[in-house]
Amino acid sequence: MNSPEIKQQRHSRASGRVTIVDVARLARVSPMTVSRALKTPALVQLEARERITAAIKQLGYVPNQAASTLASAKSQVIGVIVPSLSNSVFVETLTGIRDSLNQHGYKFLIGESGYSSDKESQLISTYLAHAPDGFLLSGIEQQDALCEQLAAHNVPAVRMFDINPQGGEIAVGFSHEEAGYSIARHLIERGYRHPGFLGAQLDPRMMKRRHGYRRALAEAGLATDIEVLTPAPSTVELGTRMLGQILQQTPQCDAVFCCNDDLALGVLFECQRRGLSVPGQMAIAGFNDLPWSAYANPGITTIVTPRYDIGFTAAQLLIKILRREAVEKTSVDLGFRLAIRAST
Repeated sequence: MNSPEIKQQRHSRASGRVTIVDVARLARVSPMTVSRALKTPALVQLEARERITAAIKQLGYVPNQAASTLASAKSQVIGVIVPSLSNSVFVETLTGIRDSLNQHGYKFLIGESGYSSDKESQLISTYLAHAPDGFLLSGIEQQDALCEQLAAHNVPAVRMFDINPQGGEIAVGFSHEEAGYSIARHLIERGYRHPGFLGAQLDPRMMKRRHGYRRALAEAGLATDIEVLTPAPSTVELGTRMLGQILQQTPQCDAVFCCNDDLALGVLFECQRRGLSVPGQMAIAGFNDLPWSAYANPGITTIVTPRYDIGFTAAQLLIKILRREAVEKTSVDLGFRLAIRAST
């Protein structure tokens, strides 16, 4: 015996008045979900999209060609995963991504990994259910399993904030190691003999800065072990505490390279609290050139990073890949600049 629901579906089909409500009922979703699946497939879970596609075909709500398009069309959505949404460094990069994608009619889903590769992998798995056309990811150190997962779904990805001189994964950024080396060379040339390093978060890019910094010190015959490292997030308050730690460890420390500008500002505040002159008794260098760095008193020497351009260029490159256009370089080095100010 046929149910009233099936009878109603058949009546609607026979009378030529199949509606979105009929599709929703058969697919066991709301009419709004059907509408969303037709307009923006990436915003609907894969399982629900498949049921909607099947219902459309069964009821004849749209021509078979349109139903096929629903199942296989490009979503015009890009997945973007950054380490932090509260860090202004990544906010500027997201602005670049937005401006680039808007030019081509793309939307994007944003995820925060918290500097965790496992969290990043989980986010990618979640986003793949929405069938994004591609991903913009942070760094080039993604796990092999994650890369295989993207390849299995035939979803391209462009990496940001780093470069990949050896080729392989497509990346847009700059050399963190050379940036660290540049800061160390500056401190050495200014005559500082006991420079130290303050590192937080301990993500791969920060460790590359540290490696370049230590390389320059070693070349100059200076100690490379004057440092304080912590996995804690980089903050101004942390910078105040880390200065105390490095001075307790090495009282003769006369300069510090802070892995981020917020640490550098904390060091500056702590120097002022202790009555240490900057740069007379303690030179301070930071990284990223956050907006207030030039306006601190004294202004903080730092590495200027192309945050907006990284996002804009990476998005443009991903769109070229999606359009099957030729990509000249797999590693796009946008460079960095050493801004020398009164703190050193």
